Amino acid sequence: MKLKSMYQGLAAFGGSLLGLIVSPAVMASEAAGEHLALTHTFAGYLGVAIFVIAYALVMSEEKLHLRKSKPVIIAAGIIWGILGWVYTQHNMSEVAEAAFRSDLLEYAELFLFLLAAMTYINAMEERKLFDALRAWMVNKGFTLRQVFWITGFLAFFISPIADNLTTALLMCAVVMKMGADNKKFITVSCINIVVGANAGGAFSPFGDITTLMVWQKGVVQFAQFFDLFIPSLVNFVLPAAIMSIFISNSQSEAKAEVVHTKPGAKRIVVLFLLTITMAVCAHSLLGLPPVLGMITGLGLLQLFGFVLRKDFDKNISKLRKKAAEAKDEKALQECDQFVPFDVFSRIAMAEWDTLLFFYGVVMCVGGLGLMGYLAMVSEAMYGHWDATYANVAVGLLSSIVDNIPVMFAVLTMNPDMAVGQWLLVTLTAGVGGSLLSIGSAAGVALMGQARGIYTFGAHLKWTPVVALGYIASILVHYFLNNSLF
Repeated sequence: MKLKSMYQGLAAFGGSLLGLIVSPAVMASEAAGEHLALTHTFAGYLGVAIFVIAYALVMSEEKLHLRKSKPVIIAAGIIWGILGWVYTQHNMSEVAEAAFRSDLLEYAELFLFLLAAMTYINAMEERKLFDALRAWMVNKGFTLRQVFWITGFLAFFISPIADNLTTALLMCAVVMKMGADNKKFITVSCINIVVGANAGGAFSPFGDITTLMVWQKGVVQFAQFFDLFIPSLVNFVLPAAIMSIFISNSQSEAKAEVVHTKPGAKRIVVLFLLTITMAVCAHSLLGLPPVLGMITGLGLLQLFGFVLRKDFDKNISKLRKKAAEAKDEKALQECDQFVPFDVFSRIAMAEWDTLLFFYGVVMCVGGLGLMGYLAMVSEAMYGHWDATYANVAVGLLSSIVDNIPVMFAVLTMNPDMAVGQWLLVTLTAGVGGSLLSIGSAAGVALMGQARGIYTFGAHLKWTPVVALGYIASILVHYFLNNSLF
């Protein structure tokens, strides 16, 4: 009897729990044949709580040493598990399945695009192209103030083609070598690099994951991104001009170095530019997703890798001869360590944690959207606020929370805005991350590379200066692109 009573109690508890999960609002939406309204149900509250906990773990990555992809992937699985259960109970499993597949397809396109781009960047790094650039800057004997401006401008102009994370790491390596023991110079230069990389990425579809999402969504056309060039430049130059006053104009004490690029370095750059062109043409001329051009370009890189492997012995002989003529013992030793180019080893070097983190974010936000929370937030922000205030707030939010989920949430909400407003939110989400060191991938990476020198507190001291650039860029965008609003 006790066992029977226990089963009855569990059944009653299960019924009560299902009653909490399924509210009258859910029943009404089911009857109407729409998505289930779960925002005021136990399932909805549980989904939000899981996402908040997961993102708290992401923000604690530096202290916990827990890769940021792990909590969001698990959270995505749990959230969609909840959705699958609830929709199955209402004989609407096909609705949840269709929503999941839609989000997964959107992620797959971005994943393959980013994977191709990251492979090209890693290939250029393996061919020592970035090392050669760093050595050139060191050997020119620039003053510290000149290095400050050069690294900032290079970060601004390289990040539209390469991603802002790789660009920031490259420039930081130059700054740390040139600055030696000058911690103040390294700190201020790192802030300048973060601002420059994020600002440069804001006016190009390839400069940041958020701009890539906006472009692939089709709300802003390829050529329209360049309307943000001047506002982005102002965002970088204004804080840089103020910070440069505090940089010494003394000569750097860094020692000269010689770096020889590996065979094929320049040709890989040409192939990368051709790949970007194909991506743009696939979208603009053929009406197909840009990923078509990127993956085709990845195939060209694989083919070129085959050519490099075939000519490996001949190329090594040329390098040995060149190093012997220059009497460069270091270069001769490096020739012994060279291995044939392998494109799949470059693919393995991609930022897999970032790519998988992106999956978790897309699926978590997509799940919360199916629950109805994004529609609620969209109504609160874009229904009751002016679109400009809402888009500026998005930028401020991206300084605390990674701009990827913030921008994906805005795109999923899909508020009815003019092109000028879409460009504004693209700008603010991109450059807003510069306000704090934790607001962008570039800032987080540099805190690790210049550990103990460039810190959260050190960046925070200059936040008011960076904020001037943030405000000025918004005003300049309104002034120059007023016709788009």
